[in-house]
Amino acid sequence: MKSVRMAVVALCCLSTGAFGQDIAAGQDTFLHYCATCHGAEALGNGPMSPVLLVQPKNLTLLAAENDGVFPVGRVIWRIDGRDPLASHGSSMPVYGDFFEGRGTAIRGEDGVLIMSSKPIVDLIAWLQSIQKEAGN
Repeated sequence: MKSVRMAVVALCCLSTGAFGQDIAAGQDTFLHYCATCHGAEALGNGPMSPVLLVQPKNLTLLAAENDGVFPVGRVIWRIDGRDPLASHGSSMPVYGDFFEGRGTAIRGEDGVLIMSSKPIVDLIAWLQSIQKEAGN
C-alpha cells in the first residue's frame, strides 16, 4: 500500500515541483515561525538576529548563492532538522513539532522526490517566489 501511495504522489509531482504547493500559506508560515530571526522580508535581519550565535541567512539569495538553482533539499533538511544548525544553543527549527512529518513530496533540484511536511513544502514555494539575483 505504501508503494502505491508513493507512486501516486510521484505521478502528481511530475509536472509540478510538489503536490499542492500553496505560496500564500508558505508566506503565512514564514511570518509566523521564521520572521523573528530572518525578518519579514527574509533578509536575515529579524529582531532576534542580534542575539543569535550564527546570523540568519538572507533567504532571498539562496538560489543566487547556489549557481542560480534553489537548493530545495538543503533548505528542507535545514528546516526539518535532518541538517541541523546550531544558532542559539539548539538546532533549527525551534518549532520542530510543527514542521514534522513526511506526508508530502516535493521534487529536489536534482529531480529526486523528497518527502516532507505540507508546511515545509508551502514554505519552499514561497521562498522560491522571493528569490533575487546576486547584487539585487
